[in-house]
Amino acid sequence: MTDTTGNQGGNPSGRPIRTFGRIGGRALSARQQALVDDLLPKLQVPEGLSDPQTLFPGLTETWLEIGFGGGEHLAEQARRNPDAGIIGCEPFIEGMAKALTQVNADGLSNVRLRMDDARPLVDGLAPGSLARVFIMFPDPWPKKRQQKRRLIQPDFLDSLHRACRKGARVRFATDVASYADEALWRFLQHGGYRWLAEGADDWRRPPADHVTTRYETKRLGDCAPVWCDFEII
Repeated sequence: MTDTTGNQGGNPSGRPIRTFGRIGGRALSARQQALVDDLLPKLQVPEGLSDPQTLFPGLTETWLEIGFGGGEHLAEQARRNPDAGIIGCEPFIEGMAKALTQVNADGLSNVRLRMDDARPLVDGLAPGSLARVFIMFPDPWPKKRQQKRRLIQPDFLDSLHRACRKGARVRFATDVASYADEALWRFLQHGGYRWLAEGADDWRRPPADHVTTRYETKRLGDCAPVWCDFEII
């Protein structure tokens, strides 16, 4: 796997450039630590996963959320859509602990988790594995020198497109204007993603099935949230 800039020489180590910031935070409570120690191993997505349906026997399709933050969106989508198996990837341990708390409290059997970079998981999935993908407010890396770290890069879009089935839906949201412009351009340049917007309200207003998260309410970006829904073609 090359780095996500598409530039072979961009990272002398040969490892993909990290698209997320810190992974540690405040000390976990005893209850949270117990969930990380005991529940996470039971829900952990195994290394080398090819067919995600093996994680969800009897369910109709698999969804993926990349970078779920505190897990509010992930847990609510799982509650609303019990026939979909949902994989959530989040490298930040405090976010993982919060998500585990919700999954445990609500007895959500259709959630599996990965506390790591989502890109190797996506790379390893069999073609056509995913029916829906959420990329909600990924790390924007707003400074120009940092922007090579943004998740939405050509190599990633190639891998994601291959892992999604035809007609799958991909939702990208950001509250950083430069990232909104760049990501939309990259999706459209790829050629395999059809933007579903028909008017300005389609990207200015939250979609009907959106779940508001704690991050959104903080309004940390430099613009109102932008919502881009795409269909795999």
